[in-house]
Amino acid sequence: MAGFVSGGLHGSKENHPPTRHSASKTCGVCRDGVGLRDDGTPFIACYECGFPVCKPCYEYERSEGTQCCPQCNIRYRRHKVYHGSASPRVEGDEEENFDANDFDDEFHQIKNSHHSSPDNQQHAGVQSENGDYSQHRWHAHSVAGSVAGKEFNGEKEMNGKDFEGEKEAYSSLEWKERVEKWKTKQEKKGLVNTYEAQNDQGEEDEFLMAEARQPLWRKVPISSSKISPYRIVIVTRLIILIFFFRFRILTPAEDAYPLWLISVICEIWFALSWILDQFPKWFPINRETYLDRLSLRFEREGEPNKLAPVDFFVSTVDPLKEPPIITANTILSILAVDYPVEKVSCYVSDDGASMLLFDTLAETAEFARRWVPFCKKYNIEPRAPEFYFNQKMDYLKDKVQATFVKDRRAMKREYEEFKVRINALVAKAQKKPEEGWVMQDGSPWPGNNTRDHPGMIQVYLGSEGALDVEGKELPKLVYVSREKRPGYQHHKKAGAMNALVRVSAVLTNAPFLLNLDCDHYINNSKAVREAMCFLMDPQFGKKLCYVQFPQRFDGIDRHDRYANRNIVFFDINMRGLDGIQGPVYVGTGCVFNRQALYGYDPPASEKRPKMTCDCWPSWCCCCCGRRKKSKSKKKGLKSLLSGLYCRKKKTPLGKYSRKAPGPVFDLEDIEEGLEDYVELEKSSLMSQKNFEKRFGQSPVFIASTLMEDGGIPEGANSTALIKEAIHVISCGYEEKTEWGKEIGWIYGSVTEDILTGFKMHCRGWRSVYCMPKRPAFKGSAPINLSDRLHQVLRWALGSVEIFLSRHCPLWYGFGGKLKWLERLAYVNTIVYPFTSIPLLAYCTIPAVCLLTGKFIIPTLANLASVWFLALFLSIIVTGVLELRWSGVSIEDWWRNEQFWVIGGVSAHLFAVFQGLLKVLAGVDTNFTVTSKAADDAEFGELYLFKWTTLLIPPTTLIILNMVGVVAGVSDAINNGYSSWGPLFGKLFFAFWVIVHLYPFLKGLMGRQNRTPTIVVLWSVLLASIFSLLWVRIDPFLPRQTGPILKQCGVEC
Repeated sequence: MAGFVSGGLHGSKENHPPTRHSASKTCGVCRDGVGLRDDGTPFIACYECGFPVCKPCYEYERSEGTQCCPQCNIRYRRHKVYHGSASPRVEGDEEENFDANDFDDEFHQIKNSHHSSPDNQQHAGVQSENGDYSQHRWHAHSVAGSVAGKEFNGEKEMNGKDFEGEKEAYSSLEWKERVEKWKTKQEKKGLVNTYEAQNDQGEEDEFLMAEARQPLWRKVPISSSKISPYRIVIVTRLIILIFFFRFRILTPAEDAYPLWLISVICEIWFALSWILDQFPKWFPINRETYLDRLSLRFEREGEPNKLAPVDFFVSTVDPLKEPPIITANTILSILAVDYPVEKVSCYVSDDGASMLLFDTLAETAEFARRWVPFCKKYNIEPRAPEFYFNQKMDYLKDKVQATFVKDRRAMKREYEEFKVRINALVAKAQKKPEEGWVMQDGSPWPGNNTRDHPGMIQVYLGSEGALDVEGKELPKLVYVSREKRPGYQHHKKAGAMNALVRVSAVLTNAPFLLNLDCDHYINNSKAVREAMCFLMDPQFGKKLCYVQFPQRFDGIDRHDRYANRNIVFFDINMRGLDGIQGPVYVGTGCVFNRQALYGYDPPASEKRPKMTCDCWPSWCCCCCGRRKKSKSKKKGLKSLLSGLYCRKKKTPLGKYSRKAPGPVFDLEDIEEGLEDYVELEKSSLMSQKNFEKRFGQSPVFIASTLMEDGGIPEGANSTALIKEAIHVISCGYEEKTEWGKEIGWIYGSVTEDILTGFKMHCRGWRSVYCMPKRPAFKGSAPINLSDRLHQVLRWALGSVEIFLSRHCPLWYGFGGKLKWLERLAYVNTIVYPFTSIPLLAYCTIPAVCLLTGKFIIPTLANLASVWFLALFLSIIVTGVLELRWSGVSIEDWWRNEQFWVIGGVSAHLFAVFQGLLKVLAGVDTNFTVTSKAADDAEFGELYLFKWTTLLIPPTTLIILNMVGVVAGVSDAINNGYSSWGPLFGKLFFAFWVIVHLYPFLKGLMGRQNRTPTIVVLWSVLLASIFSLLWVRIDPFLPRQTGPILKQCGVEC
């Protein structure tokens, strides 16, 4: 067991926003103090149930909201607030006995709300799952009600972190005008005192406090003028499909019955695939975040920063295939992120135990000491130096510091020197010494045998590590290489990510995790803050398992020949899923709730107590009353036991529920079996065994799972934590536990991302799709044809593996909380590879029809032609309206359609057979790729040709349809005018295939029509085969019906 320690780790107790269970005298809506009446007694808004609501929330609810108590839903009474004054009269108020004419100082408590304690500074602005925010009003939802305020009409959002930052965002005149407009609105509502003069500072403080109380995000539905026609066309298209299939089934082609039957089966499958893909897009939405309000709420001047810590995960396998300079840029962008440094930790997983990556991180940590302060001083974007210095833009735009140009030139020079050092490391790593790698201290590198080595951890930077050049602290950077031994199943990327989950829980235990591939850098330094607007929402955030960002890519040609950007999926499908239960997890660019990864259920929603009345005799509801009493007694006993001991209950799906924050025990409490509680000692020991069976035998890690708000125990020894971290990444740690089954990244497929998100949604968690204006993350994508097909092959193979596993969405989790439209989306993600079989057959049918002279559709009558025309038009209109509400360009949509055919007849087809062989027969088939020299020009990799067997089916289809077109036209010329009519239908389908495969054909031809030899060989071979078939068919000779005449010989 080898552990490298450079700089200690210590835990700091973080200040987290209080939960709704934290204090009884805290407002149940905004978490501020409830306040007192004139006589010193607590303010009570509702005399029916006593639900705690502060004075401002009470007044907001009466003036703008439902005017009802959030808990019992009974209308608020109009009563005195303070100083003898009453709340303003609203519509529906009954006459009261006290004088309500004096409204002086009635909302003075809004201005005094600054003086509440720091722990009660969480504000309202909570949006429920189904809550919408209009442009001029916001609703702050509690468990069952809303407290309403006002958003500032037509005003631009603020961008500062604190009060001074807010003022700097505007000129003095603009700021004064904005405050005056807000004051005027509040005076009209009767929410401010118009009789007392206030100083400017007080007005600005009041303005900022009102701003901070507003929601951190809002849901923006698609305009009804765009989405309603889209839905109408979808329903219309479904009706047309029914009549179309009625015609197709009832009118078979007698002279080509096999072709007709195959075509009908393919069309029915296409229709089912369309339904699975289309209806999850029924409720598309957009979301907006308010970063300024996040800062006002959690980063107040003079108070501790209350933003939640975040652990970043970066995974790598082979640094020779994944360039270390790209990984270094990803890490540098993380270390320079716009987030409090003490709340950022970066963990890098090296699954190849490479000394090259180890040395690269050492160089990266040293360069970060200069790069991070440069980024934050000049607020540059992006904060990955390779991509920042290569930007084709005016880098002086918006820069006003006189020293910027000088510092930028110096930093660029230092980065170039850094690249040279990394290149030297890469060159050195090309040839491994016979005795193995040796570290700087002379000891052998523990990972010389990549398949048999101990676990390794190295801590760079951090609280006690190296500071930056300005003497400020830098985020933690931790190198992790899990233990590997022969005979153990390591589960590739999913296993590496689970190891990072355990290591980070022991060392830092941040409540949120962000995972990135090594080639995905942070393009928007505020991306984490965007996610925190959702995850730190007091109500909605508790139910979120992750926030997914769209993937964006660099280095792709303008035309995006092979649909590498996946715009249709990320900008249409994912936004549709966001309106149901949330987007699927796509493997990178995702911020997780750590508790969701531990397999817990989301917090159960608190139900409103049922209304009761005294108008019925007691005997009418005696049974109900007894049952309620017994339930309340059980509930009281249950809460008592849960107060003594934090226990997780297993649900029917084998998951665990966490309803409220329970007590957090120290390590000694777990190890000793909670000996202080004599009556529960036996059950505690049993529960300890359950924890070990579930999470593994690490008391430190188990203790960390009980800390919902994260953090490590006070006074923890860094050396002991490193030792425990080494233990949790040992290769045998996961044996006989639920890791990979119910906890963490789920095993069983090469696309572990789909499985992991699917399990969370089955437990009832929600996810959110966040699309900031500036892309949050950017990565690299393979742009040449062969690499792109192999990437699609891997994704499709993972889907086939899930389809053949117990986690198949067709039958898994029906007793859970997965919404049916979300299930349709997951079903579509695992059945789409099987569409390749009918697609291949359908693309072959036009050529067969042209060669044989038969057609799959008989002569069309007038009514039948109407259904064909209606179906064709509905397909076009659906696509046009989809582009209209999504904003996707028609070129991106068309490229996606083309590659759907290209991938379907190649990668998806091979994935189906490879998946069946792997799962059913245990045969693992790999497709090797051999390279040919690439061009060094821009997008030279686009023309790089790598021969692979995936190219055979599309090549065959192109040649087959081209031969069919030539044959069909030749036959029409030979047979005269009457044969041209039936020919057009056949040619239409043949050209449909050729047009969709055109990017594939262009990729084969390469630049300047340089066709690879292997393609020429295949072309000659296939052309010869079809030529022989053509001679055998001999369609140019007329069919003879009389006797066969033979030429006479000599003896005639």
